[in-house]
Amino acid sequence: MENDLKHAFGDRNNSEFVISPEGKVLVARPWSDPEALRKDLEKFAVKAESLTAVEDLELQGERPDQPAKKIESGVVPRVPRPQGMQPLRIDVLKVQSENPLYVKLRAEAEAGLLKEGGKGKLHIGFHLDPIHHVHWNNLAPPLEFTIMASEGIEVSPSSGSAAKVEEVEADSDPREFLIKVDRSAETNHEPLTLVVNYFACDDGDKWCKAVSHEYSIHWEVDRDAGRVQNRRGMSGRSRGAEEPSRRRPNPEMIFERMDSDKDGSITKSEARGPMVERFDRFDTNEDGAVTLEELKAGFPRS
Repeated sequence: MENDLKHAFGDRNNSEFVISPEGKVLVARPWSDPEALRKDLEKFAVKAESLTAVEDLELQGERPDQPAKKIESGVVPRVPRPQGMQPLRIDVLKVQSENPLYVKLRAEAEAGLLKEGGKGKLHIGFHLDPIHHVHWNNLAPPLEFTIMASEGIEVSPSSGSAAKVEEVEADSDPREFLIKVDRSAETNHEPLTLVVNYFACDDGDKWCKAVSHEYSIHWEVDRDAGRVQNRRGMSGRSRGAEEPSRRRPNPEMIFERMDSDKDGSITKSEARGPMVERFDRFDTNEDGAVTLEELKAGFPRS
């Protein structure tokens, strides 16, 4: 799904829509409800004579080739990102038709760099896409990049290459760089153009090929970019950082969101997410509705 369509549908994590062949939205739900969806399809389409179970599909998947050698991680030092950096929108300008994007580019800028005529640091990272099962072959030449800027923008360095890794033959660590950018003399908002060249090698050691991609980096925040996880799988935190305490759910906010008819209680048809399965536990007086007091009582004490 394109991000523009995701925004138009409300950016919800588990929303549900029934759309007619003419493009009219017939049903819109903020949270998926399988039972209600089946009734909708029977109403707007046709009732199924028999239901298909997962086992009826006889799905067969193929496991990717196991690595021919150990693919190391944690051997290439990470380049620290200054606090408060924001991800930038990136467009792919050119990619070799026979090769996918084995490596994904992520660019983050300091807030001052996004201001009119601003200056600051740009962090660029080249991350291997795990879906392609590739690694860096450290016996091949390291990744190289070149940045081209319009008149009025100073970039330093405007080109570079990843450090040669001598410790291991193969690894999966990102290749990162910190760039200084000065837009103080800029007369327009033209994006940067970045060209990257690298060798992608499959984990089964069946092939290793030279790949080249070209991107444009725009001076606007990409709200769909998410956050980068570090090697410990924690989003946006450095190694050794303490795990923050888990935030306790707010029953008032949950109640306000689920009480769709604002009658002071949540019925089972209004319940969403995990509350559907736990509804009977909250409904202590078994009247088929959960009040705010019952919801609060069902939450664990902090």
